[in-house]
Amino acid sequence: MDHKFEWQEQRMTTPDGVYRTLRAAILDGTVPPGGQLREAHIAADLGISRSPLREALTKLEEEGLVVKIPYRGAFVVEVSAREVAEIDSVRLLVEPYAAELSAEALRGPERPQLLQTVEDLHRAMEQDDIPASIDAHLRFHRLFYDLSGHGVLQSLWNGWETKLRLHLSVDHRTYSEDPHQLVVEHERLAAVALEGDTDAFRQELAAHFPMGLRAQTGDRGERTPRHV
Repeated sequence: MDHKFEWQEQRMTTPDGVYRTLRAAILDGTVPPGGQLREAHIAADLGISRSPLREALTKLEEEGLVVKIPYRGAFVVEVSAREVAEIDSVRLLVEPYAAELSAEALRGPERPQLLQTVEDLHRAMEQDDIPASIDAHLRFHRLFYDLSGHGVLQSLWNGWETKLRLHLSVDHRTYSEDPHQLVVEHERLAAVALEGDTDAFRQELAAHFPMGLRAQTGDRGERTPRHV
């Protein structure tokens, strides 16, 4: 089934404008994982030529949101529960280290930014604004990698974030089943990060996504991670 594409902002027929419109349609679930992005249909909806559309699709492919299959077309990437669990199992090993490396900055000038992300998450969950809550959720975790000053850690997160965002955008029901608990978990993670307690951070993180532990210990089931 084809979906209606509409401009998310003032009409901009540049590749960047088309890219932002398609990206929004993917991340808000208008086009689901596995859905095809038909060039003719999109071009007609947006009133554009194929050239900026193809550039936009290439950018989406580079970002990891789209996969192009020869002779078939472009499709939204599918992210499995197993893949997310495997990402979580690696995060359990490296994110505490990122928190340790970023502790000095977080206890200093970046403290307000950390606390603000928790507040943003709380507000979004109260308003049942799933896209905003996902954004705040991922910004919270990204902060540890960004402030670590460690290029490899930052590259790891950059490779994961799009997949995690896609997974959370699709799995609304599981993600929002206990909004209060999700906020409490991030408050605890922030508190132990500010204390510089790496072991406590690792324990809180393990509680935050227990499915990742199953992947690490060899359970290859496809059950959905509770959070990421």
